[in-house]
Amino acid sequence: MSSEKFDEEYFADTYHRPEICEKCGAKLEFVGVGAYRCIKCRHEMYDDYGKVRNYLEKHPGANAGEVSDETGVAEKTITHMLREERLQVSKDSKTFLKCEVCGKPIISGKYCKTCGDLAKAADKKKKEQRERKKREMMIQGVGMVTHEDDGKRRFDRDSR
Repeated sequence: MSSEKFDEEYFADTYHRPEICEKCGAKLEFVGVGAYRCIKCRHEMYDDYGKVRNYLEKHPGANAGEVSDETGVAEKTITHMLREERLQVSKDSKTFLKCEVCGKPIISGKYCKTCGDLAKAADKKKKEQRERKKREMMIQGVGMVTHEDDGKRRFDRDSR
């Protein structure tokens, strides 16, 4: 299994969201910021994001290893949260993320400001090229719907 495929399957469960109360077995409702509350007994539980966020609020500057050990959330999941910009590396931290393009230190996401701007420009250019090609295809009549299929005859022969 490729790493990318594993990530998709692993993170598909939105950070191991709890669905059933561990105390009474009733369903949980989303309260906000990674928190879920039991509809019966009002017991509060947290998904991985909620656990990490609560720990970091009490222990600012903790590194991913410490957070993982204390919360039980995998370091890979914590890194994923940083890359998604759900969390940021604190400014006084000894560890940091690196831009995936140039390797410059960043506090969250995948790219530094410069590389992010370049990536956005490249995406915009690709989108414009796709739109231009689509317009050209429409002008040529390829893929263009010219009529609705209403059951009427489209062509009549001249009766000469």
